[in-house]
Amino acid sequence: MPSWLIILLVGVVLLVLGFSGVATFLIYVGIAVLVVSLILGFLGGRKTRR
Repeated sequence: MPSWLIILLVGVVLLVLGFSGVATFLIYVGIAVLVVSLILGFLGGRKTRR
């Protein structure tokens, strides 16, 4: 299971439980990790094709 998905799930569970400050932070961190991993995967894939 990818780390960004685990972070997002924990953030959503905390949001449901009422810890909105921590949950919002974890959701943003999860989205940031997802975006960074997509960018690195895209750039890494381009280098191997050349």
